[in-house]
Amino acid sequence: MALRIALIGYGKMGRAVEQVATGRGHTVSAVITRTTPTPYGREVLGDADVAVEFSVPDAAVPNAVACLRAGVPVVVGTTGWMPALETLTREVETTGGALLWAPNFSLGVQLLADLVERLGRLTPERRGFATQLIETHHVAKQDAPSGTAAMLARLYADGAGRPLSTTSIRVGYVPGRHELLVDGPFELLRLVHEARDRRVFADGAVTAAEWLARGGRRGVFTLRDVLADNMGTEA
Repeated sequence: MALRIALIGYGKMGRAVEQVATGRGHTVSAVITRTTPTPYGREVLGDADVAVEFSVPDAAVPNAVACLRAGVPVVVGTTGWMPALETLTREVETTGGALLWAPNFSLGVQLLADLVERLGRLTPERRGFATQLIETHHVAKQDAPSGTAAMLARLYADGAGRPLSTTSIRVGYVPGRHELLVDGPFELLRLVHEARDRRVFADGAVTAAEWLARGGRRGVFTLRDVLADNMGTEA
C-alpha cells in the first residue's frame, strides 16, 4: 500500500528520504520547512498517512507535537532533543498518537549497538583494557556527541557500571562514523560502523514510517521495535 508521507525538514536528509520514498511508490504529500507557519495542522501536512522529521534539535519537538495533535504518526530522525522525550511521551498519551524515534536509522548501527551492549557487560576494564568511543561527523552536524554516540555510551555504561569516555570530531563531509576502541597492553579491538551514504539513514526512516503507518500503532516506539517485529524477536 502506497503512503502519503509528509517531509518535515528538506535538507540533505529530507531529500534523501524523498528519493527513497518515491522510489518505493510512496507520495510526498507536503514539505515542511523553516518558512512554514507554525503551529500547523493536518491540512498543511497534506492529509499525510505519516510524517518523517529531519530538521534541527530546537524544531524537532514542536514539529512532533504538531503532527501528534493533527493525528499524523511521526518518525523523528533529528537528534539532540532527548531531554524532551518525557514531554513528547506525555503528548503521545494525551493525543492517542504514535511516535517513532531513533538516534540512527541504520541497520548496521543497530547491530553495533547490540555488540556494544554485550561488550559492556563483559567489563573489559577489569581485564586491563581501556575503552574509548570516537564519533566523527561532518562540520554541519549541530549536536556533539551525536545521538548515536550517546546511545552507544549509555548501552555500554548500563552493562559496565561506569561511563564510557567519548570523543567527538567534526570535520569535512563525513556522514557518520562510530568507533569503539578496547585497548590492551599488547592488543587492540576495534568495532567500527561507517556510513558511506545518507541513503542508509533514509532507507531505515522510510521502513520505520511504513511500519508505523501500516500497523495502526499507538504509542512511542524505536527502530528496535521495527527490527524485532520484522525478525520475530523481542525488542
